[in-house]
Amino acid sequence: MSKLYSNEDNYRTYKALIASKYSGKSVSVIPTESGKSCPQKFFGHVPALETSNVNLFESNAIAYYLSNAQLRGGNDESLQSQVLQWVSFSSTDLWPAVFAWVLPATGCSNSKQTLEPAKNQVKNLLKMLNDYLLTRTYLVGERITLADICMAVTLLPLYRYVLEPSIRDQYGNVNRYFMTLINQKQFVDVIGKVELCTAVKQVSQKTEAKPKKEKKEPKKEKEVPVEDDAGDDLMPAMPKPKDPFEKFPKGKFDFDDFKRFYSNNPEVKSIPYFWEKFDKENYSIWYCEYKYPQELTKVFMSCNLISGMFQRLDRMRKNAFSSMILFGEDNNSTISGIWVWRGHELAFPLSEDWTIDYESYEWKKLNPDDEKTKLMVNEYFSWEGKFDGKKFNQGKIFK
Repeated sequence: MSKLYSNEDNYRTYKALIASKYSGKSVSVIPTESGKSCPQKFFGHVPALETSNVNLFESNAIAYYLSNAQLRGGNDESLQSQVLQWVSFSSTDLWPAVFAWVLPATGCSNSKQTLEPAKNQVKNLLKMLNDYLLTRTYLVGERITLADICMAVTLLPLYRYVLEPSIRDQYGNVNRYFMTLINQKQFVDVIGKVELCTAVKQVSQKTEAKPKKEKKEPKKEKEVPVEDDAGDDLMPAMPKPKDPFEKFPKGKFDFDDFKRFYSNNPEVKSIPYFWEKFDKENYSIWYCEYKYPQELTKVFMSCNLISGMFQRLDRMRKNAFSSMILFGEDNNSTISGIWVWRGHELAFPLSEDWTIDYESYEWKKLNPDDEKTKLMVNEYFSWEGKFDGKKFNQGKIFK
């Protein structure tokens, strides 16, 4: 088993650990004290990887070593080169500017001279990345590669500490891309659930370095190392957000009960059960349809679009249920679905975390007493019916 030396919560180490999750390669993390260097054989760098046949000390090289062929770009040299291109871009162009912007917001630095230039550089790069991702799900090819892992880890501090809603709203494609990645199981296993920045923390002047006469006091400000792990272990946790649905009455419709019944019974029983239990006074039914069917190409990519949306809406599950369906085939498909949630408002604006995908769909509130609504619900919940002439391909349930 390979040994990975790293201090706790080192952002650069995330790349290696996520890559190992995808490749299935075993890695044992050996904790090192923050600010301490590794032995000479690693040139003093952290993180560092020790294996039976090679010692590596640069985070991108470690992540590459722990990747599988797919993450490296497969057997296509052009794809391999593009993966290396984006790995380098993340580390050399974006990473330094990201931390020059983030560290002052976390109290780890007070350098005002570099802050504004760093912010401008990051925003310019995000604009270019946003344009690039307009017609792409991932950076290289049609699968997640090491390029995406490195980019997501580089973007992570921005989304945690400085990209407040007014800023990140300018980069819708980057938001979609980032949220898709960090909600993949391999990412979650390493970095956990990511809480997005709601407001940039204002650091008081008390974070300035203390004068010499006070340096014997027990609490000293930590020095910020300038090597690989600069600031990685100094970032505070974000507060747990409130439930966006708490302002609505709970009513008498028990989502958990219905979901269990739906999962354990055929539709001939579960759909009548839904109508029997549904509380139209406190819950609503909505129809959605994807606005840009011309952008839908490969079926698996369209399915990823639905799956990514479901992952980003995970906190809605307690108060929502949906059946989303992909109709058609490659290069000729549409996406639409039926949603049920607590309250009578369009639910997605209730939380900034839920606004990434919904604007890509047309939304229509349905009348639960209308026979057309009942027919539509029956078809979408059972995945059988005429569907206004559309050809069913496959469906996904949000529950």
